[in-house]
Order: sequence, then structure tokens, then C-alpha cells
Amino acid sequence: MSGARAKKVRKSEDARPKSGKRPAAKSKRAPKSTYKLLAVDLDGTLLDHDGKPHEEDVRAIQALMESGIPVAIITGRLYSGTRPTAEIVGIRGPVACADGSHVVRVETDETLVHHGIRGQSAKKLRDAVVRNELATFLFAEDAIVYDGAGEAYLPYLRTWSSDMRRAASIVDDPMWKAATGLTAVVALGPEAAICAAVDDIHKGCRDKAQVSAFPVKRVPGNWGLIARASAGTKGTALEWLAEHHGCTLAETVTVGDWLNDVPMFAVSGRAFAMGQAPDVVKQVATDVLEETSDGGGGIARVVAECFGVSW
Repeated sequence: MSGARAKKVRKSEDARPKSGKRPAAKSKRAPKSTYKLLAVDLDGTLLDHDGKPHEEDVRAIQALMESGIPVAIITGRLYSGTRPTAEIVGIRGPVACADGSHVVRVETDETLVHHGIRGQSAKKLRDAVVRNELATFLFAEDAIVYDGAGEAYLPYLRTWSSDMRRAASIVDDPMWKAATGLTAVVALGPEAAICAAVDDIHKGCRDKAQVSAFPVKRVPGNWGLIARASAGTKGTALEWLAEHHGCTLAETVTVGDWLNDVPMFAVSGRAFAMGQAPDVVKQVATDVLEETSDGGGGIARVVAECFGVSW
């Protein structure tokens, strides 16, 4: 996948025009004449390290929507962690949460799409986290359920959702058997235990669940895993949103910064990686921005460059 889109070279500060006007992000593609949908990630893209949206980007998004172009959020957060930013920006239509596993209309809080882990897949997933003695968190459609073993990790988990619900025991929680299924399961622990659990999940329910492991930078010495239903990704969410808004994937523009953004980058007409994104993400994007999440302004640049909207 990464071989199809070449890595772009960013301009240095010295290359900026003396007028102060921002140079265009470099792209190997000729500019499209018309784009009809902008989809943006939250953490590391629209939001800074403290979870606050950058004012310039908010103004740009609002101006774009006022011009008649819809804007959607596609994020790893749950809906309860997404809605506040959607309200600040003024998005009232569908937003895609939990990496595309849950699509909700903000105006009515109505679930439009939900891909859940249920049945035997949920059981095997539970067996894997229990066997490897991991602190486990169940992601419902709009809340995170945890027990005493997860107490120490709550500051980290709140980056996904502010709605945290303590249970007596995660192992026995009824969410494992919910008819709607689990939106996601996150587990934290030592690297060896996480890798063993990932292997168990792959063996038990590879076709029904997708799982990945990662080091947890905010909790030094710990690793994590996240498992979701195999049917939902940011790419499938973008496809749904494009159809909903009456456009093709080639007419969509996406902005993101992390590995979970790769599926939507791979299918969008124009894909912008933030300046701090890992190289593997930049290689899949069509464009690489100078701007980072620390200073903001990346989305504002995209709005001006792709849609010709000023504010």
C-alpha cells in the first residue's frame, strides 16, 4: 500500500515567502477542480495535546461548511468523546467514531452504523484477556466500562471517552453478551502478555475481529491492544459518509496523523498527513503538511488549498 504513494518533502521555514503566505503542501498529484467532502481526525489533527481544538482550524471548518461543503469527523474516540468537539465546530451531521465502528448523527444522537463484537468472538476475546491477566476496558457505543484493575489507567482511557463506568468485575460484566456487541475492547499490561493475548485473539476470532498491539507512551512500561469488529475501519466509514453526502471517494479530502488514519488515506481523493505523523503514514498520504498538532493550522491550509475558501 505504501509503495503506491510516494513520501513528500516538506518545505523548510526559510522557503516561506517573505509575505508570510503559506506555501502549498507538496503533492505529486495535480489539483482536483472540485472536492465535496472534508473528513478530519481529532487527536493529533484538529486537537492539540490537551484535547483542545485550534482556533484557526475551527474558523476554517466553519467557513467551509458555510460555503456548502459538509465536514465530518472520523476518530478513534467514542461518541461521548467526539460530540463536544463536533458542537464547538458546528457539525450536526454524521460523525464516525471508534475508528469507523460507530457512526452517529450529532443533531439527534442517532446511531446510523454500528459494527460490534458479539457472540463467540466476544467470548474468545474475553478468554484471551483473562488468560493473560490484562487490565481490560469494554467500549460500549458511548461509554467505557472498567473495574478495579483499570483504575490506574483512567487518565489515559479518558482520551477516548469522558463517560467512564466502573463495574464490579469486567470478567462478569453483561456487556460481553450485549446484543449490539462491543464497539471495542482495550487491554493494557506488560508487552509479553499483550503479545500473547493478540496471538490468542488471532487464533480464536481472526475473521470477526481485528486487533493490534502498541506501546502506551502515556503509561511508560506498558503495552496495549485494541480489538474491534473486522467490518469497521476509517476507510469504510469514509465510504459510508461519501455515499451519505452524495459524492464519490475521489471527491473526498482527509486529514490525519496516525496509523489508524491509513485506511481512509488509502481511499480518499486527497489525503493530508500532519507534520508529526510517522513516516509510514506520510508514505500513504498524497500530501504532507508542515503544520503539527502543537501549533495547528493544518486543516486551515487544507481548506484553503483544496476548497479555495477563505475566512
